[in-house]
Amino acid sequence: MRQGGGGAPAGGGARLLPAAVQAGQAGITELAPEGRPRAVLVAGSGTAAAGVADLIGALAGASAPVTRICPTGVAPAAGAMRWTLPGWAGSVDLLLIVTADGSEPGLALLAEQAYRRGCTVVAVAPRQSPLREAVDGAHGLVVPMASAPHGEYDAETSAAGPGTLWALFTPLLALLDRVGLITAPAETLQSVADRLDRTAERCGPAIATYSNPAKTLAAELADSLPLVWTEGDAAAPVGRRFAAVLAELSGRPALAAELPEALPAHGALLAGTFAAGADPDDFFRDRVDEAEALHARVVLLRDRPAGGLSAAPAARELALGHDTAISELEPDEGSELEALAELLAVTDFAAVYLALASAAHA
Repeated sequence: MRQGGGGAPAGGGARLLPAAVQAGQAGITELAPEGRPRAVLVAGSGTAAAGVADLIGALAGASAPVTRICPTGVAPAAGAMRWTLPGWAGSVDLLLIVTADGSEPGLALLAEQAYRRGCTVVAVAPRQSPLREAVDGAHGLVVPMASAPHGEYDAETSAAGPGTLWALFTPLLALLDRVGLITAPAETLQSVADRLDRTAERCGPAIATYSNPAKTLAAELADSLPLVWTEGDAAAPVGRRFAAVLAELSGRPALAAELPEALPAHGALLAGTFAAGADPDDFFRDRVDEAEALHARVVLLRDRPAGGLSAAPAARELALGHDTAISELEPDEGSELEALAELLAVTDFAAVYLALASAAHA
């Protein structure tokens, strides 16, 4: 069952399988690569492109370095941004262009630059977009971005939303499987879609908060400063994305860091003005019309760490020692890609629920 409409997000599986079909129709599953690329470069704008680059880097691991090409320019507008290949990029490298817009002239110029350098270029972009012609002209491969099912909630189909992420990410999973950088054959993508759908059923709007992990997390984060601590290769990019979409969709600040370094990095926040019960101002001041102060809350996202070594006990001890509440999420058993998908789904649902709550109180 794939949730949709009604002011709530749909499960990512609603975009994953159509995106996989688009990848096949574009010819990705028929590719016969001559070898692995030396490096993978990822370019695009906004939260989705940053998330895709981060996720690919986590999955590729030591197979090949993954570098995001960040845009430069005077404004975050399609016509104002430019991307430049690093000086070392050449014929043994792969450039991935991901965009939910497709009208950015800078990405077209990047495709042309990559063609002159001999880089292989693959783009995922809306079907009717100027970028398609540019990539075709650079002898690259364009995969049309899978469109959203009718009636989905705006926050999901925005550039930061989960539907957009999976529509851009899925064709690249199929591509990187073909070139040997990750393992994501058709049956794996089906398993991921099934995991996303099961998570959607647990996190959907019809499910009560007490048995809904996404609604529970959203309720726990109300009036808090989320400190998103991650452990495991799959959890790290999910935590960074969660912090980014909380800011972009719901206007809520959040900080993300990986264990064990999160403990010294965020430890002072648990003892300062964001600590539970902290009130640095005059006790007798008039508080009638003041907003509730933000207090830190730890969100612990865990994949199962290799070798059984874990900083989670130290994280719990630090938080509870400062009377700071903890929310914990850990995926069910399965592949790394399934674990990543489940953590993404729960946190994306929570971010959208917080966005809905923020909109209702605006």
